[in-house]
Amino acid sequence: MHEAKNGWSFAEVAKSTSNFAGSSLAFAAACIVVVVWAISGPIFGFSDTWQLVINTGTTVVTFLMVFLLQSTQVRDARALHLKLDELLRSGGAARNRLIDLENCTDEEMAQIERQFHAIRTREERRKTNDKRSPLG
Repeated sequence: MHEAKNGWSFAEVAKSTSNFAGSSLAFAAACIVVVVWAISGPIFGFSDTWQLVINTGTTVVTFLMVFLLQSTQVRDARALHLKLDELLRSGGAARNRLIDLENCTDEEMAQIERQFHAIRTREERRKTNDKRSPLG
């Protein structure tokens, strides 16, 4: 279900960045940056520029991280919903290929979404036909 590709996709960069941002190493690095910035305050006389450095840095990082983390959250939620759809649809054994769905490409997820849409459409037609039937 996974294809070998050359280069990086946005989804891969977002996932890698999200994984790193949630690590203890990233937290430690952020703490070190803040401590170094605070210690450098007296050296720069607590100037406006000194304050602007941390304000600008944190604003830019936060702005970019919002988009990367949102992308990761949307993909994870989409994969979770498709897995739940499969469990509800199956009534028995779910397709094992959906177990690792969050690591699929967007195209692979779109294909599975189309399959579920077709199943839902078929079921809606069947229910409509059953209601019209004099025996149903």
